Amino acid sequence: MSQNGHNIDDGNRQTRFAPYSANSGFYFVRSNDRSKMFFRSLMYAGDVIFSCRSHQQILIQFLAEHNSLSGLKVKVLSRENDEFPSGYHYNMRKDFMKKLTKGETNSYIFHMCWTLNKEDKLAYMRQMGMWYLKDECIGKEASSLEDINTLCCAREPIIKCFYRDKASIIPCKDSPSKDKGQRGLSFW
Repeated sequence: MSQNGHNIDDGNRQTRFAPYSANSGFYFVRSNDRSKMFFRSLMYAGDVIFSCRSHQQILIQFLAEHNSLSGLKVKVLSRENDEFPSGYHYNMRKDFMKKLTKGETNSYIFHMCWTLNKEDKLAYMRQMGMWYLKDECIGKEASSLEDINTLCCAREPIIKCFYRDKASIIPCKDSPSKDKGQRGLSFW
């Protein structure tokens, strides 16, 4: 969203994500009357999201509708934008991922979309050196911890190899492949 915020291009070109292919897991929104109306409408559409089983598809439909009805400005950053990499980069741009794991990019944040489940997201983030939450705190309510920063946050990334064919900050050549076929080759 432009005057109202920014979305990142998800990279998915299925018709149901047209016209924006916006990522519904990471976006920036400016608070104004148009964006408030947009999110109020989206909030009231919980039943539609539930029946469709895609918050992303409904978010994009509402972006198009509110752009037309109220002039909501929508800006989607290019999927080639390296400042806000995502699952598209992770799965489709091995050259970029090598630079990212070496600290050679100017990326601000990494959004792990295009990933099947939370377990895979955790494994991929740990393998890339982008995970700082100690294992004993995973799944715990923050309110149940006395000092969440001291107990749960690691000073250094928690790195562990899971798959040899996925991006990693350290070589994981002895780990199994995640993908079948030729995609199972080592990232390193």
